[in-house]
Formats: sequence, structure tokens, C-alpha cells
Amino acid sequence: MGAPPTIDAVSAPSTDPTTLAQVMAVLHRAGWLEEPNEEIAGLTILDHGLQCAELLRRSDPDDPELQVAGLLHDLGHVLEPGCEDVHGVVAAEFVRPVFGDRVAGLIEGHVPAKRYLVATDRSYRGQLSEGSLRTLVLQGEAMTPDEASEFRSSEYAQDALRLRRADEGAKLSGARVPGLDAWTATLDLVAG
Repeated sequence: MGAPPTIDAVSAPSTDPTTLAQVMAVLHRAGWLEEPNEEIAGLTILDHGLQCAELLRRSDPDDPELQVAGLLHDLGHVLEPGCEDVHGVVAAEFVRPVFGDRVAGLIEGHVPAKRYLVATDRSYRGQLSEGSLRTLVLQGEAMTPDEASEFRSSEYAQDALRLRRADEGAKLSGARVPGLDAWTATLDLVAG
């Protein structure tokens, strides 16, 4: 199968905006890297993103930006391994020049959405995987009432919650979903 593609040119700090080709290079690299939650053996970051995007395509067929956010939401793990607490911010800043503020805002919001759901939905904590529970601590645990109020009033809150729920449902090793090639047209459309 060969060695994974390198992303040195993408991960190095640059003043140039990200390009669609660079996002694609990072997505290809994500196909070589396992999800950081070790209880999901054999699931790559790309597999997880593809599952998440497909769940969102099924639930929200008329929202390609939400679907693309689902595909790209964990790219921070590729760009900065070990940045669990800020991986959403890292990915959002990387994709913003290509996919715009809404896609970036949804990606950035998927971690706060987990904290919000833990604070406001008594059953949600029980739905989290062991890895998500472990990272919840790094990410700040459940939101305070003030944080929850601020999150609720944010522009992308409701869609970030939909992304978050798809994120939790997209952790099935061996799930059959369309591959990255099936997303080319949608990525091109949203990149505009």
C-alpha cells in the first residue's frame, strides 16, 4: 500500500490561505491515521469523517455545508496530533479559507456542543464512548449555566448540535459508507 502521503507543506505555518488541494491532502493523510480513541480499533480519522458525513447526508440532505463539516470535523487530529482540547479550532482555522465561516463555525462548535449536551441532556453522557468521556475532561467537562446560555445563543449552535450527535454515531468499525471520491462534487460545491 505504500507510505502515507506527507502534509509537511500543509502543517507548516503559512500566511497563504489553505487551498482545496491542501484539504484533500490532509483528508488522504487522515485515511492512514487511526482515530485517537483507542477503543475504536481499525477506524481511521477519514473513516470516522466519512461515516459522520453520511449520517448528516441522510438526516439533512439539503445541507451540504453541514455534511462537509461532518467530513472535516476531526482534521485537527491530523494537523496537530494530541491537540484533543482544541482540535475543532485547529481544523476550523485550516478549512475556513476554503469552505467559509459556517463550515468552520460548525467544526469549531462540535466540541462545545458535546460539553453543552452533557450539561443539558441527562442521558447524553451515557451515550458517549469511553474516549469521548476521557476527552471531555480535557475539553472542560460539562458547561456551566452561563457557558450553556452563551453557546445556545451562538449563530451555529443548533447545527453544531446536529453535527455532534452524528459525530457520536459515526464510530463503527467496518461500517459501509461511500468513500472520499463520492464527496468530491459536494466538496467542490461548498468550496464554491
